[in-house]
Amino acid sequence: MTRRALFLDRDGIINVDKGYVHDAKDFEWMPGIFELARTAINLDAALIVITNQSGIARGYYTEEQYQTLTVWMRARFADEGIALTDIFHCPHLNGPDGRDHPMRKPNPGMLLTARDTHDIGMSASAMLGDKWTDMEAGFAAGVGHLGLVGTPRDGRPKSTEERQIRTLADLTEARAWISSILTH
Repeated sequence: MTRRALFLDRDGIINVDKGYVHDAKDFEWMPGIFELARTAINLDAALIVITNQSGIARGYYTEEQYQTLTVWMRARFADEGIALTDIFHCPHLNGPDGRDHPMRKPNPGMLLTARDTHDIGMSASAMLGDKWTDMEAGFAAGVGHLGLVGTPRDGRPKSTEERQIRTLADLTEARAWISSILTH
């Protein structure tokens, strides 16, 4: 039996995107993230974080620093009574062929790995991101509900023009949207 999931981008959805955040002292929670996460859990959705972490490939921080921050972030969620199902990250920029790594959003690799690892029904699941690349990855992976939070800083690709992408002002609006789509 497949399970529904709420896929969350990290920077810009869980924490304020300050650019290459890799230390707890720079980590600022997005308003409403804990309420949103509780809502998804109460609706029996897996909570899965999908995050590009090219700062590792760029040499801005190490895999160990990323992992230390991730352990800290999980613990803060746990302090709020929220268990994250899993966290997938892509520390790469390019794959062996010179193009974007297949795990790096906008490619669907992390989402497909999450699907296979946790038996996720993608069409019944939702994804929240703050960039068009998040929406592209979600669409390519077959995620049924795509929510774009805030005003994205990356340009909208033409391939998103005909897709059903819900624009949401903030995580409060996203929480109401998640409540409506995951209850059906």
